[in-house]
Amino acid sequence: MAKTKLNRAAIKAMLNAPDVAAMLLVEAAPVLARAQAGAPVRTGEYRGSLRAWVDHTDRAVARVGSDVD
Repeated sequence: MAKTKLNRAAIKAMLNAPDVAAMLLVEAAPVLARAQAGAPVRTGEYRGSLRAWVDHTDRAVARVGSDVD
């Protein structure tokens, strides 16, 4: 049985690369559009504040949300 040793630093660098972040934002775009379409519109402030961004936890992720209460 062959053993494989992962280069964790290289994998982390690859997952933090700008092109991976761009790909995640492309994937988040339909989620953002759906959130904006379904957001309540009393003043429009909440809907206008929705955005997508890339975050890093133990992996790179795209998040969609708002900073308005």
